[in-house]
Amino acid sequence: MRPIIGITASMELGKDEYTVELADTEAIVRAGGLPIMLPHITSAKELDELAEHIDGLFLAGGYDIDPTLFGEEPHPGLGVIIPSRDRFELELLEKVMEKNKPVLAICRGAQILNIAAGGDMYQDTPSQLSGNLLQHQQRAPKEHGSHFVEVQEGSLLHRLTDSLKLKVNSRHHQSNRQVPDSYIISGIASDGVIEAIESKEHPFVLGVQWHPENMARTGDAASLRIFEGFVRACTEEGDE
Repeated sequence: MRPIIGITASMELGKDEYTVELADTEAIVRAGGLPIMLPHITSAKELDELAEHIDGLFLAGGYDIDPTLFGEEPHPGLGVIIPSRDRFELELLEKVMEKNKPVLAICRGAQILNIAAGGDMYQDTPSQLSGNLLQHQQRAPKEHGSHFVEVQEGSLLHRLTDSLKLKVNSRHHQSNRQVPDSYIISGIASDGVIEAIESKEHPFVLGVQWHPENMARTGDAASLRIFEGFVRACTEEGDE
């Protein structure tokens, strides 16, 4: 049986519908998983059942995150927020991680993962982080690798990709800032922007700031290995 991978859904303001990116589902299927879209449910009982039934959680990209969740008020550069999604992901994450199930978090997902652990983030990186920043909202096709990430030797990300330097795509204006002691920073850009975090306390909890699902479409080896490693960890979870 393929492992069941729950994908968190996005919403548009003013629309009563959920969406997921085709690239997300394609990458999971290609890696051997069975993706299902997760609605923003709030019942504790339903969340418990959901966390029990999925073998792994994929936190997808999307809109910005409510800054009051980490003790700040909205910065002028803050974009659209969907509070129901923030609440759902935080509550589901807690339950999934209590069960020690694998988590792969992409872009916005890497930020909500950090906030769930007690970290915080830049609401608008270009205006809040000083120095000569790279272009983190690339003006290039989604699958194009536009800058490099230095990978921490021995980290989960290193083991998955077998590389200490990755070329990644970049479509974000928010980024993680303070990362709690229970996590390591396993990837960083040349301008100091945090690009990957992972839990010290779980076998597979990884957040990356870029979009390997897009790069996997073109056969990028490192991106494919990230998804293959994630699904493999979920397969082992489902076999227990």
